[in-house]
Amino acid sequence: MGNSNVLIDTSAWIEFFRGHSRIAETVTSLIKTGRASLCGVIYYELLQGTKDEEEALGLPNALSALKYFEMTPDTWIQAGHVGAKLRRKGITLPMSDILVGIVAMERGLQVLTLDKHFHSIAGLTFYKE
Repeated sequence: MGNSNVLIDTSAWIEFFRGHSRIAETVTSLIKTGRASLCGVIYYELLQGTKDEEEALGLPNALSALKYFEMTPDTWIQAGHVGAKLRRKGITLPMSDILVGIVAMERGLQVLTLDKHFHSIAGLTFYKE
């Protein structure tokens, strides 16, 4: 999967915007090679975490060149099934993370994340540097 797109989770974007870390270098490389992507949930989380209006207004422009994947009705259905299955096993994940995982699986994307609980979502492929 050396050339596939990578859905960069909010946790990795936060490190990217902070800079000076290995994950920031990885995100930079994915952006430069045109492989970085995001979806609506990640967009929302990043905007929600901005520190002021100026940062919030600049973020969409900064991310506009990236590949964007939208959720479909089927995404929501699959996310509901995965969430229910995990909950029956006693595992509760944030809805946002389940949605990110389902978008990645539907589109054949690898996920770059620092959140270990993504490993609870069966079938997810993770980006390895």
